[in-house]
Amino acid sequence: MSSFNGKLIVLITALSLVVPTVSWGKVDLVTLPARDRVQITIYNSADITLARDIRSLTMRKGPNRLQFSWAGTLIDPTSLEMLPLAQARKITTQSLEYPPRVTGLGIWSLDSEVTGKVPFEITYFTSGISWKAYYLATLTPDESSMRLQGYVRVNNSSGEDYENAETRLIVGKINLLDQIAALARRQQPYGRPGPRPVPMPALGGAYDMAYMAKAEGMRAAKSAVMRAPKEIKKEGLSEYFLYTIGGTEDIDNGWGKRMISFDAGKVPVKNLYRYEEQRYGMMPIRFLSFKNDEKHTLGKEPIPGGLVKVFRNVDDQDHLSYIGAQSVKYIPKDEEVALNLGVSQDVSVKPTLMGFSTDHYEWKDDRIKGWDEHLTFKVNVANYRDIPAKVEVRRNFPVTTWKLSNEGDYGKYEKVDKDTVQYTMELPPHSKKKFSYNVTLYNGSRSAKSR
Repeated sequence: MSSFNGKLIVLITALSLVVPTVSWGKVDLVTLPARDRVQITIYNSADITLARDIRSLTMRKGPNRLQFSWAGTLIDPTSLEMLPLAQARKITTQSLEYPPRVTGLGIWSLDSEVTGKVPFEITYFTSGISWKAYYLATLTPDESSMRLQGYVRVNNSSGEDYENAETRLIVGKINLLDQIAALARRQQPYGRPGPRPVPMPALGGAYDMAYMAKAEGMRAAKSAVMRAPKEIKKEGLSEYFLYTIGGTEDIDNGWGKRMISFDAGKVPVKNLYRYEEQRYGMMPIRFLSFKNDEKHTLGKEPIPGGLVKVFRNVDDQDHLSYIGAQSVKYIPKDEEVALNLGVSQDVSVKPTLMGFSTDHYEWKDDRIKGWDEHLTFKVNVANYRDIPAKVEVRRNFPVTTWKLSNEGDYGKYEKVDKDTVQYTMELPPHSKKKFSYNVTLYNGSRSAKSR
């Protein structure tokens, strides 16, 4: 039994017992019914979770009192709200009181015109529940496409068990005036004991936008929910995005649980090896890129940020080799992402300085104000792989005024910016290419005259 199940006690009293001198021994205790349904909505941008707990409580005509304890949990008592899902016009929540000299305890007072079982929804915010996304990418042997599997891992350290919970995940940033964990640990709500109206947290779009919608329909058959296939439904909510995990899950305190988010097969990818000394050092870096759109069998929803691990199928028996991993940020729809998979040993780029000279010195007051530098480089590029490789070789210059000429098998040449050029070439398996370039760098006063 969850800690929450053991902490909510229903106290039903007759009107004659509701007097200041009543002792707890005279109050009629009623066995707490099990949860009919619980739903948690977890935000990833802040330590906040909205819980909606639905139970059928036995009402007596007249005053009813409900005791709620959040001791040992990170529930925010200032966010507690209880509403009947049936007979709403005949049941009134009078107040929520916090008894003096008692921590972690609240007493709801209700007035009922009906007798019998009534479904209630108790909502509150809690801290200590979080979720993260991560992904497994498996490349085909020719590395032209991949299978991309998305997962979410939910961790619960809230002090509360959530059994058979409907779980929803929110992507998007919200603004909080208070931290939920800090509110939960206050000795008394609002800094003092005694009755206090319960405010509904005003979080705008971040609050459950479907709250109390179709209240009567919230008592759907639990067995039918549990038989539903495990899938995650995604839908947009203004600046937020909602992921609803199909079926129910036990989210126990102190445990983590992995759930699949999506499974996309044959996602087209591009492989690129980039060499740029100033940025990456003396070894080529491998990049794997794909686009979050329908053409790439994705694009149905944004992809939350998380760690992507990349593997490659190496034979027909689905044996895998590990390629690399990188954490990615939130990927909106129709946006391309490039994964930096680190240094590659399978592609080689080796530039060699073959010649260097200077001339055209300009003097002023016995000091050199300008000169030209002439450099000749030879670049060897090799692909040691069993599949073709696309290679970008970037060369950076220390000045923004220069003149360059190329020779050899350099592929496509282009100027990237004022001090960078790029050579792009396709190398067949187990092949080599070489090219050379001559560059004149105009330094100091020579820079203005060379333009």
